[in-house]
Amino acid sequence: MRKVGRRQKVREVTDPLLDLVRRHTEPVVAQTFRSTIAAVISYVVALALSSEPAPLTAPLTALLVVQVTLYTTLTTSVRRVNAVVVGVVIAIGFSSLVGLTWWSLGLIILASLVIGRFVKAGEFVPEVAISAMLVLGVTTTRVAATAWDRVLETLIGAVVGLLFNMLFVPPVWVQPASEAIEALARRMRDLLLKLGAEVTGHTTVAEAAERLHEARRLDHDVVEVDAALRQAEDSLRLNPRVKEGLLSRVVLRTGLDTLEISAVVIRTVCRTLTDLAKARTDEPLFSEDIASALRELFGHMARAVESFAVLITTQVSANAEEAESQLVRELAASRESREVVAHLLLDGVQQHPREWQLHGALLAEVDRILDELDVEKRSERLVEELNRQGREQREKYSVVAKLRSRLRIGRGDVPSETLTVDPP
Repeated sequence: MRKVGRRQKVREVTDPLLDLVRRHTEPVVAQTFRSTIAAVISYVVALALSSEPAPLTAPLTALLVVQVTLYTTLTTSVRRVNAVVVGVVIAIGFSSLVGLTWWSLGLIILASLVIGRFVKAGEFVPEVAISAMLVLGVTTTRVAATAWDRVLETLIGAVVGLLFNMLFVPPVWVQPASEAIEALARRMRDLLLKLGAEVTGHTTVAEAAERLHEARRLDHDVVEVDAALRQAEDSLRLNPRVKEGLLSRVVLRTGLDTLEISAVVIRTVCRTLTDLAKARTDEPLFSEDIASALRELFGHMARAVESFAVLITTQVSANAEEAESQLVRELAASRESREVVAHLLLDGVQQHPREWQLHGALLAEVDRILDELDVEKRSERLVEELNRQGREQREKYSVVAKLRSRLRIGRGDVPSETLTVDPP
């Protein structure tokens, strides 16, 4: 007995280092090591090529350039190099006219920030002023050398970071985004289940208001999920490891849009129930039969929301089919329960004639959620979004296509669709 008791008291000791080793494949850990290695490599290269004793601009640039996705790496590299070069040019121009004084410092900072906006340096607009100040702060005889050393170090960091991301492709952030979407759906599911539990008894205004505040907090959750999804979308762009990046982006984005709309409607449901609680402070919100039917309805809707999230985040076709079947079943059960609730509410209008509009609003809100989760509507949204993405791509590359067509015509290669045959 003592041995059994001791075994029950044994707890697993979690070592932070062992936990880090277990999570070595996660994107955050992988990105940490990638950024460190790229920064060190760029510093070593800059030591060999630059005349500066401590060329820290190179590892700093590499650290900023080696972003979490290849797409952001390319855009960041261009903007940062652009900012540094512009700042150096401004500093060289000022050094030939004035020295370093308090008014010239303010003037160069103002000019750098304004010009940085015009050259579209993006988030690196302050880098224009920083580069100009660092170059202007050296002696006049070393302005040119310092200026071009800073440009060289920036180019080294940008090139090393870019090559590093091309040779060692950044991780795909779809899984964290999928987990965030599923977590959002679980919070929505829990809220619906709580609503189903509360309508079966006497609900105070404070309890109904607490559910309303919880529904409002879903807006913050949606913002966090949107940020994770945008990172996942960037990781799919220009990634050679992803074959169907566009489809994955569209599936997740349209799915999150549906959950966001559903979250807003759930908040409206909580608002309706809160108004009912204010009107019925001394009695239950609904009669026993209506409350039981509503609880069943909210339960089916909760499981439908969860199944929808699993459907849009599942990559394996077998699991996706199972999730879709589960969603179809829960939606069908929800609609049947909704009809039962509608008939019961209609029969109870005579008992509470003043709140009939709240009953109608509740049914309308339920209909909106079920309509948003509908499988056919989801398919229509996917097709519309894919078509829109296709049109944007064609418009984006239409100039290139016209140029290629003109070059073919100039060489005498007439496209087949332009050939016409005169009738005999």
